[in-house]
Amino acid sequence: MSDKATVSDIFRRALEMRKANPAQAYTDVKAQIVSEYSGKAFPDTAFLTIPEYDNITPEEDWTAGLPIVMRGIQNEDWNDLAQGIIISLEQVENYPKESLREDDPVKEWRNRDRRIAAAEEKNFNKWMPEELMAMAKNNVGGK
Repeated sequence: MSDKATVSDIFRRALEMRKANPAQAYTDVKAQIVSEYSGKAFPDTAFLTIPEYDNITPEEDWTAGLPIVMRGIQNEDWNDLAQGIIISLEQVENYPKESLREDDPVKEWRNRDRRIAAAEEKNFNKWMPEELMAMAKNNVGGK
C-alpha cells in the first residue's frame, strides 16, 4: 500500500487537530494541514471521499468541501485542498449544534423506526393474536 495520504486521512488529521485544541481557529487548522502535507504527493482523485458522517449531518453538508478538494488535487494546490477539508470539517462540527440535535436518539433526524412505529403498532394490534402478543411481551420482560 502506498504511503500517499488519502482525502480521508487528511480529514481525520483535521479532526484530530480540532479534538486536541477545540479553540483553534479553522484558519490555523488549514495552515497546519498545508504545512504538514506540502511537498508530499497529492491524494488520488479516485478516492475523493471522507468518512461518512450521515448520522451527524446530511450528506450534502459533510461533502460540501469535496469539490474544492478536487480542484486542489487537480491544480496541485495544497491551499485549495485544505480549504475544502475545512469546509467539510466545519459542517460536521457545527451541524449538530445548530440543528439542536445533541445526538439524542429521540431527536435523531434519521430515525427511520420512529416514522413507521405508529403503523407497526397498528398492524401488530390488528393482526397479532392476543396469545402471541402476550407471549412476546413475556419474552421481552413484560413491556
